[in-house]
Amino acid sequence: MNLLRIRIHHLIEQLGDEELQSVWESVHALHCDFYMLKAIQKVKRSQQPWDILTQEEAIQILMFY
Repeated sequence: MNLLRIRIHHLIEQLGDEELQSVWESVHALHCDFYMLKAIQKVKRSQQPWDILTQEEAIQILMFY
């Protein structure tokens, strides 16, 4: 894992400001997508087929996890 960190830092140092901004936007979007995917998976594991939630309740559960 340490080698990967070194390689990422080296890559970041090689990027220009515009490229860095573009990469950041893409990585941030992927991070948010991954976070929501994990939250959805966690909720799916904890919910039973007979559980019924309102939209507001579902959003609260997603935001809590």
